[in-house]
Amino acid sequence: MTLPEGLTYVPGFLSEDEERDVLAVLAAFELHPYVLHDTPSRRLVRSFGLARVAGAYDAGPAAPIPAELEWLRERCAGLMGREPGELVDLLATRYPPGAGIGWHRDAPQFGEVSGISLLTPCRMRFRRGRPRAWETSELTLEPRSAYVLSGPARTQWQHHIPPVTKERWSMTFRTLRQAAGLR
Repeated sequence: MTLPEGLTYVPGFLSEDEERDVLAVLAAFELHPYVLHDTPSRRLVRSFGLARVAGAYDAGPAAPIPAELEWLRERCAGLMGREPGELVDLLATRYPPGAGIGWHRDAPQFGEVSGISLLTPCRMRFRRGRPRAWETSELTLEPRSAYVLSGPARTQWQHHIPPVTKERWSMTFRTLRQAAGLR
């Protein structure tokens, strides 16, 4: 099974000390259930930058990306070959045991995506095609790892995280579609 073109995976992106520092910042955030189609999920989220979570994931003003996480935005921008200011959105997500995320592509206004996996490993599954003819792939996201979804991995493949058995956190930085050069 090969990984989707445009997927970059970097194990050990953060040190254990950096992960501990990031988790301390995340623990101070007020989180809310992610709601889609009037149904709250088990995932708890907080948005910064461009978008906010209100009912569904709607674009609109949100609190700025916290200064305590600016170093992480800079590091993710470097991984993506971008300027830090191009990473306009941050979604912090807590996955309690039993929480996952269904098949999806990120909202269409967003371009490239950089994610950081914290605390517990999880599977990230990918698919493209159509029912009964899916092409699939899978990757284990280790704690302190990072990934980038660009090109076909972002535009042609759906992804999802099956329910986790232990608490997990993720941070997802996004560029805007126009800024990312996507169509």
